[in-house]
Amino acid sequence: MTLLVGLCAGLAVWVWSGPSVPEVRLAQLTREAGPGFSLPDLLKARRSRKGLVRAWRGGTVELCQAIVAELAAGRTPGEALSRAIGSIEGPPEIVAALRPVARVARDGGDVPAALTDAAPPVGGEGLRRLASCWEVGVSVGGGLAPLVERVGGALRDMENHRQEISAQLAGPRATARLLAGLPALGLLMAAGLGMRPLPFLFTTLPGIGCLVVGLLLNVAGLRWTDRMVRKAEDSVR
Repeated sequence: MTLLVGLCAGLAVWVWSGPSVPEVRLAQLTREAGPGFSLPDLLKARRSRKGLVRAWRGGTVELCQAIVAELAAGRTPGEALSRAIGSIEGPPEIVAALRPVARVARDGGDVPAALTDAAPPVGGEGLRRLASCWEVGVSVGGGLAPLVERVGGALRDMENHRQEISAQLAGPRATARLLAGLPALGLLMAAGLGMRPLPFLFTTLPGIGCLVVGLLLNVAGLRWTDRMVRKAEDSVR
């Protein structure tokens, strides 16, 4: 009896913290492509991807600050960008992605195009803004440092706002998890009072109907809450 209740509670928790349908499909495709890939690997990759996105956003702010400092020291724009990229410390993926940009900057190539190519789809908004700023500043022929400083300040404010929203959404997330576990707690309390809820839920047609409807409503509520939270997080771009 306790095992069945635990399975119900585990289902609710998995629905909340588990991957979406596209991510599950990605796991299936990856499993077909290569052995040894499992759902825990997908969840780990999901957390790693979120950390990499945060690192990209924070690294772009540091890059803008370093560029402004190098320009203030009298460097040319290409030298400033190259030296600023060399001073960035972060994940190997970010360092490897920015290395071609530094090479293009040293050689006097198309820096805006290199920045745009290096920017990831998610987390690279700052690099794309920097690319537009660089194109405007170089084509106009002056005022690059104030533009980069303004872009860095705007990115820093957006990141602070994003962190503030994430902290405010921690309460709704915790509340949704708590509500998801309340049915299992109710089953445990009913079993402790001798009401035998599990035989009713699993052996009778009305009980099975109540169980199915309850699970569907629980899943729908969790997905709805998760969708609203994600929409609030994605609103900061």
